[in-house]
Amino acid sequence: MGTSSWDGGEIDGGGPDEGPEQRITRNWNELLQELRVLQTGVQILTGFLLTVPFSPRFPDLNDHQQTIYLIVLVGSVITTSLIIAPVSFHRMLFRRRQRPWLVTASHFCARAGLVGFAIVSALVVLLVFDVVVSLTAAVVAAIAVLVLFVSLWAGLPLLNGRNNSH
Repeated sequence: MGTSSWDGGEIDGGGPDEGPEQRITRNWNELLQELRVLQTGVQILTGFLLTVPFSPRFPDLNDHQQTIYLIVLVGSVITTSLIIAPVSFHRMLFRRRQRPWLVTASHFCARAGLVGFAIVSALVVLLVFDVVVSLTAAVVAAIAVLVLFVSLWAGLPLLNGRNNSH
């Protein structure tokens, strides 16, 4: 059985006749499809966050709520940069036979972007619950969101991997 490394090792899912070039091309294409899904969500969230200070109720936020907002905004921009970075990598290295590096670097950016998106989503929930209900409810809701993301995005795949290894 193959490994699941992104360093050019065999990746499950390829056919027996798949060579290293076909495998890395398949890995790149699969990664791009995943990034397209994530890019949409991150870009919509970032765009929305950029409009918040211009809403009539923004001045009503207290100091800690404004601080949370700024942290969320910066986190969302960082997450956006991670998710879009593979596009820049590809443009800079187009036709330079750097696809193994592209896949490895883009895989890292995608994973970091997923973590960033989970954190930013939890912080958005924290801010909204803090404004609407209370800080205590906000902390509980944000933790619940993080638990949901970790359970779905990491827990289930790890559980599946453990079940398939027997």
